[in-house]
Amino acid sequence: MPTTTNTNPLRPPWRIGVDVGGTFTDLVLVDSAGTLSVAKVPSTPRDPSEGVLAAIAKAASDLSLSARDLLSNCNRFVHASTVATNVILERKGELVGMLVTRGFRDSIEIRRGIRKNAWDHRVAYPPVLSPRYLRLPVSGRIDRHGKETAALNVEDVRHAIRHFKEEGVRSIAVCFYNSFLNGAHEAEAGEVIAAEYPDAWISLSSQISHIMGEYERSSTAVLNAYIAPRIVTYMKRLSDALKEGGLSAPLLVVQNNGGALTIEKVEERPVSLLLSGPAAGVGALSLYANALGQSKMLSMEIGGTSCDVMLISEDGAEMASEFDLGGYHVALPSIEIHSIGAGGGTIAGIDKGGMMFAGPHGAGAEPGPAAYGRGGELPTVTDAQLVLGRLRPGPLAGDRTLDLALATQAIERYLATPLKLSIEAAAAGILRLVEQQLFHAVQKISAERGHDPRKFVLVAAGGAGPMHGSAVARKLGSSSVYVPRLAGTFCALGMLNAPIKHEFGRALLYTGGPSAVARVSSAIKALEIEANWQLASDGFGVDEICSIRELELRHPGQVGTLRVAMSGAEVLAWPEVVQGFHAAHERMYGHRDESAAIEIAGVRVTGVGALSPIRLRAEQTVISPPNASAERSVYFENSRGRVATRIYAGEDMRPGVSISGPAIIEEKTTCIVVEPGDLCTVDTLGNYLITFENKDSAP
Repeated sequence: MPTTTNTNPLRPPWRIGVDVGGTFTDLVLVDSAGTLSVAKVPSTPRDPSEGVLAAIAKAASDLSLSARDLLSNCNRFVHASTVATNVILERKGELVGMLVTRGFRDSIEIRRGIRKNAWDHRVAYPPVLSPRYLRLPVSGRIDRHGKETAALNVEDVRHAIRHFKEEGVRSIAVCFYNSFLNGAHEAEAGEVIAAEYPDAWISLSSQISHIMGEYERSSTAVLNAYIAPRIVTYMKRLSDALKEGGLSAPLLVVQNNGGALTIEKVEERPVSLLLSGPAAGVGALSLYANALGQSKMLSMEIGGTSCDVMLISEDGAEMASEFDLGGYHVALPSIEIHSIGAGGGTIAGIDKGGMMFAGPHGAGAEPGPAAYGRGGELPTVTDAQLVLGRLRPGPLAGDRTLDLALATQAIERYLATPLKLSIEAAAAGILRLVEQQLFHAVQKISAERGHDPRKFVLVAAGGAGPMHGSAVARKLGSSSVYVPRLAGTFCALGMLNAPIKHEFGRALLYTGGPSAVARVSSAIKALEIEANWQLASDGFGVDEICSIRELELRHPGQVGTLRVAMSGAEVLAWPEVVQGFHAAHERMYGHRDESAAIEIAGVRVTGVGALSPIRLRAEQTVISPPNASAERSVYFENSRGRVATRIYAGEDMRPGVSISGPAIIEEKTTCIVVEPGDLCTVDTLGNYLITFENKDSAP
C-alpha cells in the first residue's frame, strides 16, 4: 500500500477523508492510481473545523502543494466526527421545546421502565432534554388505525409557540401519538410553527423516526432537536470554508449506518450522525475483507479516548435498529458498534477500596496524558506504554512529544507509591486492566450475539489498537491478528469506501403468512420507488443503484425485533423469510421455535448508490529482512519482565518481509507490538499479519 513522496507525485483526481476524533484529527488521501497519503493533527474541541483545516494544510505541506491545489483536485470529500455525539454526552445542545398529544406530556420521562440491570433501581436516568415546563400538550387525536378522531387544535400550537418564544426556545420537537400511522397532524403543526416562528428549528417525529413506539420515536426526535442547531451550523461553516478553499465537490458526511450523504440531506435529520466517526470504520473493514478474501472480520479500533468494536460476516455488517447513547434512546438504524472508554488517554487510578482501576474517563486532546507535558498529571495507558518501553520518548504523530520522566512521575505518584508496587508493576497493571476490558468489548459484539470470535479475523486498528491486538486475540483464542499499515487512520480510510445510502422505513403490524405477503410486498415496493428516486436525483444511473430490503420480525409478545434480509424477488418469499428469522433467532437467543407465530413489525429499504471502490495496490515482495533501527528493553506480559527487543522502522517493512518477536514496529500513526516467539509477516498490500507461536499460552 504505497504512500506518496515528493518524487512520486499524486495523480488527480483524488478522494479525501477526514475523521475528527477525541484526540486527533486524521486525514487520508487516495489518488486515482491508488497511492495513499496521511496527515494527523491534534483535534480542536472548541471548533472541530479548525482541526479539519489544519489537517488539510499539513497534508498539502507534506505533498509540496498549496491547500487550494489539494482541494481543487479533490472529487470526493468525506467527513466524519464525534461532534454530534459529544454534544449529547457533554449536554451542550439547544434548549428544546416539545409539542405532545394531550395526556402524553410525561411519556418521554416515564420511558419504558426497562433497565439494563433489573436489580439496580438507584441509578438515575439522565435528565430529559426537554424539561417538563417546555413539554406542552396539544389537543387532537389519531387513532390506532391512523384515522383522525379529533382535529388538531391550532390555537394550542400557537399558544405553545408564544410560550417557547418567551422562554428563548429555538428548537422544537413535535411528537404526537400514533404519528407513525398518520403524520398529518405533525405536518400541520410544523407548518404553523414555520409561519409563526420562522427562526425555529423544527423536528417532526414522524419524519425523524417512522416507527411504532411513543417513547422511542419521541426520544429520537428530541435528540434531533437538541443537536440540530449546533451540528447543522458546524457542517455549513465547514462546507463554506472548504468551498472558499477551492473544493468544488459537495461535502459528504458519514451516517450511523456507515453510508454517506450530502450535508443538505443531513440537515433534515442530523441525529443520523451520532455514530458518524466509528461507523466510518465499516468501510475500512469491508475494504480489507474484500482484499483478503475473508467474509468474517472483527475490528477493534482504539484511539486516544475510546475503543469501538464492530463485526462483518457473510451477511455484511451487523446492523442494529436502535441504540443507546449516554442513556438516551436513538431509534435509527446503525452499524452495530460497541464502544467503551478505553484508549491511549484512558486514566488509571485507585478507587475507594484501594484497588487499581483504568477508565472509563480519559485525558482527551487537552491536556492529554502526563507524558505530553501539557498540564496532565494523572497516569494513562500511553504513560504506561512509554514506561514499559513499548513507546519511545520523543516526537509522536500529531505534533505531540512523549516525556518519559513525566510519565514515570505520574505512575509513581498516583499508583506505585500508594499501592507499594514498583513503577514497572504499576504500569503493567494498567495494561492488564485495559486489555481485559478490550477482551470483554470484543466478546460483547461477537460471542454475546451468537458469533464464535475464533472464526473471525481480528483487525487491530486505531493509533493504540496494534499495541493491544496480540494480547486480546490470544484471550479470544485466535491464532493471529491483522494490523493495517494505516491503523492510526482506520476510520478516515474507511469513509473513502463508504457508499451513498438513503434509508426508508415503515411500521407495520401483521401476523406473518401468505395473507400478509401482498400487503408487505406493496409496502416494500413503495419504499424502493422512493429510494430509487432519491438516488437518481443524486446523479446515480440505473446500473449504479441497488436496494437492501429487510423485515423486522419477532414472535408475539417479544419487545425487540430481528432484522432479516430479503432476496431481490419481486414478491416476498415467505418460506425463505421464515428460515432466515429462525436462524437469526437461534444465533441471537440460542433456540428456535418453528411452531410459534411470527409477527411483521416493520419493513426497511436502504437505497445504495454504488461508487467505484478503492482498490488497494499490491506491491512487489522482497525476501531479505530489514535491519533493526535500534534495540531497547521492553516489558512483555508473557515474559513476565523486560526483554531485549529489536525496533524496526515501518518504512523498512516491505511486502514479503517476516520478522520474529520480540519486536516493535514504529509506523507513522501507530506502533505494532510483536510479542516474543510470534511471527510478523508483511502481505502484498503492505499490512501486517501476526501469528502466534502458542495461542494457548495466553495469560
